Amino acid sequence: MTTAFHRRRLTVWGAGAAALALTGGAIVVAEAASATGTSSAGTPVTGTSVTSTSAGKVLWKPDTAVGPSSFASVQCATGNFKVVSGGVKGKVWQAYQAAGQERCEALGPTLTEGQTFYVGWSSKVAIADNDDRYVFQLKCDPSTGTANHPIEIDATNGRVRLQEWDLNHVAHPIWTAPIANNQWHSYALKIHLARSGGTIDFWYDGAKQTFTTGSGTFTGTTYDGTSDYLKWGSYHPSPGAASDTFTSPTMATTLPLATAGS
Repeated sequence: MTTAFHRRRLTVWGAGAAALALTGGAIVVAEAASATGTSSAGTPVTGTSVTSTSAGKVLWKPDTAVGPSSFASVQCATGNFKVVSGGVKGKVWQAYQAAGQERCEALGPTLTEGQTFYVGWSSKVAIADNDDRYVFQLKCDPSTGTANHPIEIDATNGRVRLQEWDLNHVAHPIWTAPIANNQWHSYALKIHLARSGGTIDFWYDGAKQTFTTGSGTFTGTTYDGTSDYLKWGSYHPSPGAASDTFTSPTMATTLPLATAGS
């Protein structure tokens, strides 16, 4: 486990929040190969299992039956990140960001420069003001002097947007769509991690999307710093409360496996 990974696990978040320094817990996938597998970076993760078939491999997926310890860590006020009923979606995760608090987010495993993977999930937001909330981040460590979050998806009550941030921490909005509070939508990304030649492909509600560049693949910064990782939830201090309810994100080597549970 890297030093950077330890730093991001032990931070206290939110006004009056208690830090949840959680190690990676049990990860459940169909026909699990073993009780001890690897993270997407290839490093051992206690309790992790992977699925490997001719159709590809599931690299990482948190388990609602285990709870928040399925994530590498949780940055949220105590009790505000939990498992709830998602109706037809079954058991899902809910990140509740109370008014005035900075964030409520859950973290995935450490990533490796040069890695290529798919990740898929579904979510619905409920935002009580007109401020943006980041609902997905590919995050750098350290945050300063880097692109900070080379890929992020942010939402308001009315719009969702995907942005790429370059090595100078300048945002490039490359896709947007209308949304409303409490509506489920599905997301999937194919990401190749690189500082200048990284690529993004994006599927929204099951359809491949074209970016503002006119291409279905965006090339730019998708990795920076000493280590990167993924985050889901609600981020940006704002006057109103917000929640992001989402299915278990799935990292996999193929799109069908990444989107099978969303």
